[in-house]
Amino acid sequence: MTIAPARPVAPAEREPAGTPAALAARHGLTVIGARPSLPAYLRDLHERRHFIAAFATARLTAQYSQARLGRVWQLATPLLNAAVYYLVFGVLLGTGDDVPDFVPFLVAGVFVWTFTANTLTAGTRAVSGNLPLVRALHFPRASLPIALALQQVQQLLFSLAALVAILLLSGELPRASWLLAAPALALQALFGTGLSMVLARIAARTPDISQLMPFLLRTWMYASGVMWSLDAVVADGRVPAAVAALLRYNPVALYIDLVRFALIDSFTADRLPPHVWAAATGWALAAGVGGFVYFWAAEERYGRD
Repeated sequence: MTIAPARPVAPAEREPAGTPAALAARHGLTVIGARPSLPAYLRDLHERRHFIAAFATARLTAQYSQARLGRVWQLATPLLNAAVYYLVFGVLLGTGDDVPDFVPFLVAGVFVWTFTANTLTAGTRAVSGNLPLVRALHFPRASLPIALALQQVQQLLFSLAALVAILLLSGELPRASWLLAAPALALQALFGTGLSMVLARIAARTPDISQLMPFLLRTWMYASGVMWSLDAVVADGRVPAAVAALLRYNPVALYIDLVRFALIDSFTADRLPPHVWAAATGWALAAGVGGFVYFWAAEERYGRD
């Protein structure tokens, strides 16, 4: 009787030595929640585009689900905001005395500003406000701020319907320049989404940023010419040249002025800063691309800090 020689043990079958990472690599294991490459991350986002759209729509529907008037508030809320600002700045302070077509001027500014402010506010809660979802499921976390920004785009469509009605009642007739509002709002949406991703990453680590946002947004609103004409303030020489440039090329002010230029006949091109479309595009690309990369760089840490 002969005894067969022992079968040689392959290197992969031997008891591994070294770090846990080397052991995992030897057996083909990967780290759950590790940050994928940027191209792979973009593919994951594209694959979940239906989830992003459904999540945005569900959040918008639920926003007013407990109110008796329901989705009527999607139209009533921006109109009431505009009415309050008109009472304070147009009637009590007389800001609109030197602004032609002050009502459409004010309403356009309020609606565009509200779109930006709500997008940024939602961004601060994108991760910190959805921690159970983040910890329970594996998906690209950028889906959350993008979905919340898309929710605000849907809300903006209701506001635009009210804005068009106000323009018609004010004597503004539809013309070809109204089409320019679409690229202006698209650039603003890209800018707001990118900046909301920056805030989402910061707030995921430091939730207190959400308490600071109302003060920052209020200051930004007053510096963006929502209720008054920035070009009139800059033109009379009351502010230094450097401050005037910062005011005129403030990204939100650029998007507000572009929408006013598109929709209001009396808001002519001479009230826009030079190279306004280039500046608006530059802000949108810088915030959109930079904010996305900044958010992606911390992908593996969301829900674990």
